[in-house]
Amino acid sequence: MSKTRTKQLTWSIGHWLSEVGVLVKWRLTMTVVFSSVVAFTIAAGSSISFLPALILAVGGFLVAGSANAMNEILERDFDRLMDRTKDRPVACNSMAVSEAIVIAGVMLLIGVIMLAFFNPLTAFIGFLSFILYAFIYTPLKRYSTAAVAVGAIPGALPTLIGCVAFDGQVTWLAIILFLIQFIWQFPHFWAIGWLSFDQYKNAGFKLLPSVNGKVDPTLGLNSMLYSFLLIPVCGISLWLGVTDIFTTIGVLIVSAWFISKSYLFYKNFDRVSARKLMFSSFAFLPLVLCIILIGTLIA
Repeated sequence: MSKTRTKQLTWSIGHWLSEVGVLVKWRLTMTVVFSSVVAFTIAAGSSISFLPALILAVGGFLVAGSANAMNEILERDFDRLMDRTKDRPVACNSMAVSEAIVIAGVMLLIGVIMLAFFNPLTAFIGFLSFILYAFIYTPLKRYSTAAVAVGAIPGALPTLIGCVAFDGQVTWLAIILFLIQFIWQFPHFWAIGWLSFDQYKNAGFKLLPSVNGKVDPTLGLNSMLYSFLLIPVCGISLWLGVTDIFTTIGVLIVSAWFISKSYLFYKNFDRVSARKLMFSSFAFLPLVLCIILIGTLIA
């Protein structure tokens, strides 16, 4: 094989992999893997071993990536209407719909099989997250703001999957981590949605409540109220013995910081406060999971 042909083949494979990466939203998918593996490590404690964690990471990546790919397949006509998404491979016709469906299907099959390595419940929850995200949340976005609440369920399932993968059942730890990630998603998404409201509206998505064609001003209040729900969850976690007093205090401190950003969004309700809330939400979940992980390993 000539050097020119080799370079062409290498470029072709690299380009295809790049397209697949965009199709599965690899950055978003990696956050799913992170929360799932950290939850698995928290549940395992000192009993953690590398191979099961790796299997969970790969299986989780494949299932989440499959759901994201199916999301792009189903929304391709709407993605073309938004600057943020118009260059996605299926939307811009650089990848055929049939090819994307095959990729999503193969990833889902292999991913669920890998999750079944732990126990049937883990595989079931993984498959359930795919169904909820791809076939309920995705079409609901065009009809109701309830899609945010529906989407928050599969969005919070990775921590549940991580705990169930180790314990084989839904424990209080799994429920607490699920609740933290579930509640976090509301101010997180509403901040992002506020910043992209015009694009969502032009594409026909009804993700945010609106009044006279503008974002409903009560969204800021709702963001703050939802973030405040993190406080009772911390209290319940301490009461149940899921976290000790020092870990709980650490989570409360981070939660207070996150709540302060939600309050500023409620008070100012402008682009600056929305961006601050969005960026703080990016940091909140990793910080909280790492605090709980450290508390578990030290205990």
